[in-house]
Amino acid sequence: MRCACFLLCLVLNTIAAFASEVEPSAGGWIASASRPEVRPSFRHNAGTFVIQTDQRDGLDGFWERSFDVQGGTWYQVEALRRVTGSEWPQQSAPITLQWIGADGQRVVDDRPLVSGYLTKYKPLAPLEYAVEGPPTADGWTHLTGHWQAPSTATKAVVQLHGRWAPRTTFEWKAVRFEKAEAPRPRKVRLATVHYQPRSGRLPEEKRVQFAPFIAEAGKLKADLVVLPETLTYYGTDLKPAELAEPVPGPSSDYFAALARQHNLYIVAGLFERDAHKVYNVAVLLTPEGNIGGKYRKVALPDSEASAGVVPGQEYPVFQTRFGTLGMMVCYDGFFPEVARELVKRGAEVIAWPVWGCNPDLARARAAENHVYLVSSTYEDVSSHWMLTAVWDQTGQLAAQAKDWGTVAIAEVDLNATTRWRSLGDFKSKISHHVPMIPARDRFDSLPH
Repeated sequence: MRCACFLLCLVLNTIAAFASEVEPSAGGWIASASRPEVRPSFRHNAGTFVIQTDQRDGLDGFWERSFDVQGGTWYQVEALRRVTGSEWPQQSAPITLQWIGADGQRVVDDRPLVSGYLTKYKPLAPLEYAVEGPPTADGWTHLTGHWQAPSTATKAVVQLHGRWAPRTTFEWKAVRFEKAEAPRPRKVRLATVHYQPRSGRLPEEKRVQFAPFIAEAGKLKADLVVLPETLTYYGTDLKPAELAEPVPGPSSDYFAALARQHNLYIVAGLFERDAHKVYNVAVLLTPEGNIGGKYRKVALPDSEASAGVVPGQEYPVFQTRFGTLGMMVCYDGFFPEVARELVKRGAEVIAWPVWGCNPDLARARAAENHVYLVSSTYEDVSSHWMLTAVWDQTGQLAAQAKDWGTVAIAEVDLNATTRWRSLGDFKSKISHHVPMIPARDRFDSLPH
């Protein structure tokens, strides 16, 4: 019996030693794997941590180190990562962090959850994920994480992953974990206009009707005000090509002057003419009185396509004094791809001039991307269709304009972390957990 116990302990110790090895020169970092049979190879060269997979798919390894922490204190981790061979580095090479208590187990996550989702349920602290910036010219990507430790946490276990990609080299360097300051609030006031420009027939007669609402948004100290879709076209019997204007042009110049006068950003929906082509666009005007950029509607309904409107093909985002702004237009909201592409490029707020849409889709676009969404529609609230509103990161209404000729405004904090029960900071997980779709299986590559 004693011999059997001895042999069992020997086997278990051998497996543990195989799964986790301390490199003498690795500064306390341990080379480990989720299971011995999926262990890749490891090496440490002059401050660079390397994970190497062979031809087998499904290998899963990581460099791991435990750090002492104090509950309630803020910490940050950062590192540089280079991946050679994987099509999906966000999924195959994340940085994760797990909060551990004095008993060596995961701690209860007692940090605030999203308002409205609070329950007596006390979830364990989920994995935290670092956020990654764009890769540099030499292939290195900067990843950063910034978190407050739960009150009972005594350890933070950081892992540098390399997984799920055959014939791939994962390199990590300049890894740091240290105390940090709590993030400062980054408040922004988002406004939207609920109005139908019914009178007039010419573009100049339509656009001037929005001046009082922009002035009101300025008095409310708005940073951004969103106007509806194709506002010079509404209520006319003209075709898009008959009133489309160049950008810059008369209408964009008009709104640029108002943006400067009231010291705010304006997003206006227009029809744009570019040579022989007509686009449905959202135009960004800046507090300096300039055109900050434009977005050309990608998803076209039948009515616009049959009228000769051309779809756009790009998903630009724009740096503003309050954060990164994306724009989409009406029918774009029926498809998850547009908002997702904008958020992948860094959009924190999406301005949405929209004639009409299902409001459940507005909520979904905001919640699935954890992005603030500002919609301006021509729909009356009695139609139970699209709303003129500010939607928060969880898809809830932060502000809504219900009466014609009114402005709705909401103040939000772009630095606030939105935590969901059992998921924690879902926004940081999106790029790491989004389904991996090989190019051969993507919808746009299939025969139609």
